[in-house]
Amino acid sequence: MSSLSPDDVDARIAAVALMAQERAIDAVLVTPGPDLRYLIGYDAVPLERLTCLVIRSDGQAHLVVPALESLAAAASPGSHLPRSAWGETDDPFLLTADIVGSCSRIAVNNQMWAEKSLRLAAVMPGVEQVLAGPLIDELRMRKSAVEVLALTRAGAAIDRVHQRVPEFLREGRTEREVGADIADAILAEGHVTVDFVIVASGPNAASPHHEVSDRVMMSGDAVVVDIGGSMPDGYRSDCTRTYHLGEPTEEFRQRYAVLQAAQAKAVEIVSPGITCEQVDAAARDILAAEGMGDLFIHRTGHGIGMETHEEPYIVAGNSRTLEPGMAFSVEPGFYAEGLHGARIEDIVVVTESGARALNTTTHDLVVIR
Repeated sequence: MSSLSPDDVDARIAAVALMAQERAIDAVLVTPGPDLRYLIGYDAVPLERLTCLVIRSDGQAHLVVPALESLAAAASPGSHLPRSAWGETDDPFLLTADIVGSCSRIAVNNQMWAEKSLRLAAVMPGVEQVLAGPLIDELRMRKSAVEVLALTRAGAAIDRVHQRVPEFLREGRTEREVGADIADAILAEGHVTVDFVIVASGPNAASPHHEVSDRVMMSGDAVVVDIGGSMPDGYRSDCTRTYHLGEPTEEFRQRYAVLQAAQAKAVEIVSPGITCEQVDAAARDILAAEGMGDLFIHRTGHGIGMETHEEPYIVAGNSRTLEPGMAFSVEPGFYAEGLHGARIEDIVVVTESGARALNTTTHDLVVIR
């Protein structure tokens, strides 16, 4: 399923070709993955057989596909592009090199398998390979109105899952049992794949990427639930909320209140002209002022779209200026090893004058009695 039109495909290809010209790149080569799906709407299966979109700097585009994948490619929004289907005894790398033509510098997508990159290098001796990410990421990080709508649907779907989480969290259940229920709910709420389920309870909540274990949850546990999936159109969800089984300690409540303030401040300052590192600092400074700076051990956020983690990254040292259409997470946390942890995460989209959060469930600590 893709919301791309043939005109969208042509516009994205033209934009990549123009950027290639500006960077003295003769051609951009894209194999299966999110970049290919973004550019032509083709969700190709990554195989040992070569599928490769060639975008030359003169604006010409050509898709190389295995013959057995040709009908699948023809069903995509990029079906109007010239397409060469190769047979089992053909050499698709020589075919690709022939389509590229005489050149000195090509860009390959960041997720191209090393095998494919090396075989292309073998049939294109002396041709420099660089990464295509700096070109394609420039397009992907600025979401169109259609893409924002897709992310909005994804955000609403994962919110509905979080609304059900309190019915799954019970003393005596394992993280793995709760995670299985959540995974089922993610699919039931419209996602086609479950990308990740983090159910981190008690001391496990101090590990930001813990996922699930056979630990039995008990009264007094903070439980970090960070979940996300892919929608039919390829756009992703990602949202974290923190729950508590039984009454929390006063120390935990105080720390959580600081975290709430930090997350709210970071979302509040998001607007065009603000830098990524300023958003990171807005959350980090509040935590640091309350003696919690050393408990916040990761960046404040990451871009999201056809990948859960993509540009722009909300981290110290990133001076990129925010622009309307950029979408990313704002997710500060605190992690006390051996004790507990907490995180609050929303996906936000930069608007012309500020930001809009795509996740709307409560940021309050949800206490399950």
